[in-house]
Amino acid sequence: MTSDASPGTRILGSLRSADGAGVVRIEDRYDTGIDDLWSAITDPVRLARWHGKIEGDLRPGGEFRLYLEADDIDSTGRIDACEPPRRLVVTTRETEESYRKGQGVPPFDAVKEITLTPDGHQTILVLEVRGMPLDKIAFFGAGWQIHTENLAAYLAGRAPDDVEARWEQLVPPYQDLAARIS
Repeated sequence: MTSDASPGTRILGSLRSADGAGVVRIEDRYDTGIDDLWSAITDPVRLARWHGKIEGDLRPGGEFRLYLEADDIDSTGRIDACEPPRRLVVTTRETEESYRKGQGVPPFDAVKEITLTPDGHQTILVLEVRGMPLDKIAFFGAGWQIHTENLAAYLAGRAPDDVEARWEQLVPPYQDLAARIS
C-alpha cells in the first residue's frame, strides 16, 4: 500500500446497491508489477499464503473449492472469466455445511471481479464484489478491505495486521458508508 494515511483511518472501499443486493468496491495500489500481482491472486500456492486454500479446475468455466481459514468459511466457486494479467471474474457461494457451523448470513452467490492496471512500477487493483445482503454490507466492506490489506502485507513480505483489531477499526466507517446507501 502506498497511502500516507494511518491504517486505522484509511478506507479503501465504497458501498452501493444494485438490483437489491450489496456491492463492495475496493481499490488499492500495490508496489509490484502486474504479472506479480496477477500471480499472487491466481496461483494456488501464493493465494493460500494470504487469502485461502483453493483447489479444482482453475480454468474459465472450471469449478473450485475455496477455504478461508481466517474466517472458517468453505465455499464452492466457478471461474466466469480469466483474462491474464488484467481481469478475473469468479462466482462463489458458501457451502450449506459451512454456513450451518458459523454465524454468517445464509449462502448467496457472490460475483467477484478483479481488474489490474499497471501504473509505472506499481499496479492498481480494483475488486468489486456483487450480490451481498444489503443489511450486512458494512461487514463485507470491512472484510474485503482486510483481505486486500493482507495481500499488501504478503507482497511486502510482512505479517498481516491483527484481524480482530483491524475489524474493530474498520466496521464503524463502513457502517457510516452503508447508512448512506439509498
